[in-house]
Amino acid sequence: MEELKRTPLYPTYQKWGAKVIDFGGWALPVQFTGIKQEHHATRNAVGLFDVSHMGEFIVEGKASKLFLQQLLTNDLDKLEVNKAQYTIMCYPDGGTVDDLIIYQLAEEKYLLVVNAVNTDKDFNWLMEHKPNDVILTNQTDKFVQLAIQGPKAEKVLQKLTDTNLHAIKFFRFAQEVSFSGVKAKALVARTGYTGEDGFEIYIDATSGLAFWQSILTAGQADKIEPIGLGARDTLRFEANLALYGQELSDEITPIEAGLGFAVRTDKSIDFIGKDILEKQKKEGPKRKLVGIEMIEKGIPRHGYPVLIEDEQVGFVTSGTQSPTLNKNVGLVLIDAEYSKEGTIVTIKVRKKQLQAKVVSTPFYKRD
Repeated sequence: MEELKRTPLYPTYQKWGAKVIDFGGWALPVQFTGIKQEHHATRNAVGLFDVSHMGEFIVEGKASKLFLQQLLTNDLDKLEVNKAQYTIMCYPDGGTVDDLIIYQLAEEKYLLVVNAVNTDKDFNWLMEHKPNDVILTNQTDKFVQLAIQGPKAEKVLQKLTDTNLHAIKFFRFAQEVSFSGVKAKALVARTGYTGEDGFEIYIDATSGLAFWQSILTAGQADKIEPIGLGARDTLRFEANLALYGQELSDEITPIEAGLGFAVRTDKSIDFIGKDILEKQKKEGPKRKLVGIEMIEKGIPRHGYPVLIEDEQVGFVTSGTQSPTLNKNVGLVLIDAEYSKEGTIVTIKVRKKQLQAKVVSTPFYKRD
């Protein structure tokens, strides 16, 4: 059996009582104190996440922008130095290679942050299409990535730096940020995967453990908690943020997943998958991702069939009992004709058939 990969913060997990699981070949904490507790801590105060398993690539060179325009669905003309963008890579048939965030570090230099389970696949896909005058390097092992999220995230992080964090606006970032007691400088971005305010921070792996500990110490008065994968999933789910392998896959296009805002078919450069995605945008996709709320008692889980009059018309991509709403809700990919809000559908929960209704998303949106 292949040994699981570990982030530089692995040695501290036990100290905080983590329950560690195999997540895509990584040994990662699914929870520390408990999923619901950690969920509420992030919604109401502040949580700290180790997301160092995510993949990081550097793309640079004079042709780097043109290269990325041809592979990514969003429009890099909208980017500038110290600005980030959510975007997607697609196959020629419109299916999704991965969704990612791109950070423009300099005029001809970009940081791509990809999903951990797709790191090798994504790197190979980029290499297959890369021209000789573009330099692509996989720097995943060189970074620790931390996410500090919640209404008190800025307050806690500001205690450790003289950089004015309030000046970093949504999907913007600052480079070479110094933190007290931490040797390396960091990239600090106002991005996240929880539906809350907060930051995602990239720092040299050698300083990761010290930085993690500094943040937890600085946040004690504000009841900061380390957060595991379980609460990370319920938080992103409530905010209707896609998870690759569930809301997106090689068989699900970004238009079907409701991510048309990140697919710029009007940009000046054609990109892989454009023809299919443009058609779906114009004509409407045959399937749509929508929210459901259970009417009868039961939790919709990933893969459960969605029925209309005993005929399958879709399936659940994600579902849980929402800790914030205390309701059983789910996301389903369903035939477009049944996607209207208020439509009653049946979810096959093991051997039972339970009623649910189509509702608007996101399930949670902060004030």
